[in-house]
Amino acid sequence: MNDGTQQQATQDVAAELARMREDQIRTWSMLCHLSTFASVFVPFGHIFGPLTVWLMKKDEMPLVNDQGKESMNFQISMTIYFIVLMVVFVTGMLSAAVQESVFGLGVTAGLSLLLMIALGITNLVLVIVASVRSSRGEAYRYPLSIRFIS
Repeated sequence: MNDGTQQQATQDVAAELARMREDQIRTWSMLCHLSTFASVFVPFGHIFGPLTVWLMKKDEMPLVNDQGKESMNFQISMTIYFIVLMVVFVTGMLSAAVQESVFGLGVTAGLSLLLMIALGITNLVLVIVASVRSSRGEAYRYPLSIRFIS
């Protein structure tokens, strides 16, 4: 093997390693978002999933550091929004029961229930969008997210 061929082979290996590294970064970044579905199996998995991925890879991969924080901020925000809506729902239901009124606060409970459903659908759709964008190597910013971790 001459020097030119050996140098080309070395460059090819380096390029392949760089491509593999980029694929790994995108995969881990995508897992920051997809790990929110851990809540199907584990209570608060929607927070612990991204937290675990972020803590494992934040120091080695800047995109994972960014997307892990983004995913956690969004999931914490969604949890807060859901808790507020749940409190409004329970309060509305209890008030309607005490007053024996189907209207008034019963409507408040109904609206809060619809908003909780909309919040769940929004969460699902945005997590999928963020996962797809991260798999392309893009940094995604969730709307409605409070920045707790910066």
